[in-house]
Amino acid sequence: MGSEAIIVFLLSGVVLVAGANFLSNLISHKSDNPQKREPYECGIETIGPTWIQFKVGYYLFAILFLIFDVEVAFLIPWAVVYKEIGTVALVEIIVFLVILGLGLLYAYKKRALQWE
Repeated sequence: MGSEAIIVFLLSGVVLVAGANFLSNLISHKSDNPQKREPYECGIETIGPTWIQFKVGYYLFAILFLIFDVEVAFLIPWAVVYKEIGTVALVEIIVFLVILGLGLLYAYKKRALQWE
């Protein structure tokens, strides 16, 4: 794939996103109702302050989940072509899993997996 194709893909991506945002703003219903800016929780008015900080543990769990969720996205195509590629594919996936395992070990050592 040449550099022209990459430029075309990049420009078409930018045009599609910008066009979708423009059309959304053009045809959407505008409302300045004060209720629209109120916090909403399952149809019940909120109790107490609505701008609270969450513990960083939530974010660490989310990031770790994403890391290992993306791992599956790489393992499935690898499993499909494993027989065609052979030993090279096995070595590559072992290296990949070792790197992920080291990341999990690092998270464990930093106590990112403990819920407090």
